[in-house]
Amino acid sequence: MTAARFGGDTNRHRWLLIFLILIWAISWPVIKVGVTAVPAIWFGCLRYMIAAFCLFALVALRRQLAFPSRSDWSLIAVSGALQMAAYSALTGLALTILPPGRASVLAFSTPIWVVPLAAWWLHERISQLAMFGVAVGLSGVFVIAAPSLHVEGKDQIAAYGMLMGAAAAWAISIVFVRSHRFAATTLALAPWQMLVAAALLLPLALGIEGSPPPIGASGAASLAYVGPIATAFAYWAVVEVGRHFQAGTISMALLATPSLGILISALTLGEAVGASLIAGVVLIAAGIRLATSTSDRQVQSHQRVCDR
Repeated sequence: MTAARFGGDTNRHRWLLIFLILIWAISWPVIKVGVTAVPAIWFGCLRYMIAAFCLFALVALRRQLAFPSRSDWSLIAVSGALQMAAYSALTGLALTILPPGRASVLAFSTPIWVVPLAAWWLHERISQLAMFGVAVGLSGVFVIAAPSLHVEGKDQIAAYGMLMGAAAAWAISIVFVRSHRFAATTLALAPWQMLVAAALLLPLALGIEGSPPPIGASGAASLAYVGPIATAFAYWAVVEVGRHFQAGTISMALLATPSLGILISALTLGEAVGASLIAGVVLIAAGIRLATSTSDRQVQSHQRVCDR
């Protein structure tokens, strides 16, 4: 490969990473609009139905479509249930209460939870700096939630709990993936994971929210963006940039997503940006940086399963 060709590839993938950050930042206010128009669990179910269809078509075109091996089905089940179905349902329900910028910051706190989980589950040695990062990140969570810690804020407290549950579910999936030995590529397994997520959300939506709702223009527009672009395309994009950049570089770049999401939400939906939110963003970002700085392998596992 010539130097010019290498430089061109690097520039294309740098722009792809920037585009990915923008896509995910925009997705939070778009999902907020979506779950206002469509019940949250139904929205998640339809999102993954659409994304699964798109990715099945993609892997078929790449001639990678195959029924997963028995060894990969445990990964598909855990990732589909926790990283996708649980994460989507919990964040969707939280967005019916909270503004999208604030929600995105807490939902992206996942790396903070990976550190203690890896120490407990995988018996990994965690440095004092990493544990300090966990403490700093958790203080940021508290700073963001603190204004709601009163009687009138019970609904918001429940929403914050949902977001922490979503982040923890994603973290469990990350730690599980770290110990898994892949028989197929992550991209080839992605449509099966999304199919599992849709299959799990379907009976949950029927049982809790009733029959499929009519989908108006705003709901359809939201799904048209979130399903094919912010889920299917974004999953392909994060796998693609992961082949060309170091995991730590990608992880730190993606930290821009919540901050950009707050800005977009403030401009489009009028979300208030107060001192507690700004302080929380800074503390959570610093905590993630400290918690992941001593374990590049941890960050690499996080990027390998990242689909939001």
